[in-house]
Amino acid sequence: MTMTSALTQDQLKTLVGQAALRYVVAGEILGVGTGSTVNQFIAALAGIKGQIPAAVSSSEASTQRLQALGIPVLDANEVESISVYVDGADEIDGRGCMIKGGGAALTREKIVAALARRFVCIADESKRVDTLGRFPLPVEVIPMAAAQLVRRFAALGGTAAVRLKDGVPLVTDNGQHILDVRGLAIADPPGFEMQVNQWPGVVTVGVFAQQKADVCLLATETGVQTLDFAA
Repeated sequence: MTMTSALTQDQLKTLVGQAALRYVVAGEILGVGTGSTVNQFIAALAGIKGQIPAAVSSSEASTQRLQALGIPVLDANEVESISVYVDGADEIDGRGCMIKGGGAALTREKIVAALARRFVCIADESKRVDTLGRFPLPVEVIPMAAAQLVRRFAALGGTAAVRLKDGVPLVTDNGQHILDVRGLAIADPPGFEMQVNQWPGVVTVGVFAQQKADVCLLATETGVQTLDFAA
């Protein structure tokens, strides 16, 4: 597909959201992520909703959008596995490792991704990086541990701060807080994910290396580029 003029970021998100439809397995439960790009994917599902018996969602916001289309949403505990999970990313590197959590749904996203046989990432080309860390790393934390975790990230060279909404700490769907960590260059995403996950008070770190993308559909001004990381 060739574009004759530059597309806006919203148009790129629509393009890649529609492209992800070909990965939906008819008659099987679908995993659906969270965020502005995923919202375009959910909108595109309206045309094939009869093929989707149910979905598992990573956020209350996506659940509401799916239910508004008439797609039933199941609790993750009701599902043993799903064929495909479609979600966005704040950053993705050349191995399919990602930073996620800009929408504060990283814990549920990781849970749903772990159920899926295939993770399809949908993003625009601005999200493609050589090394993770330019985007502030989200970390969902238990509030009482926030200060000591800020100090731990400082020891790694990062500057962490509690994410605010309307002047007070943002509360996730799980009732926890988010630290956003700036100044990191994550050269070893699997090792970094494993390290931070061991720190007391961390619920989930927003590095997705264990649950990395199998495929990334990257929206560019010349169309959708498919990056295959499954090999």
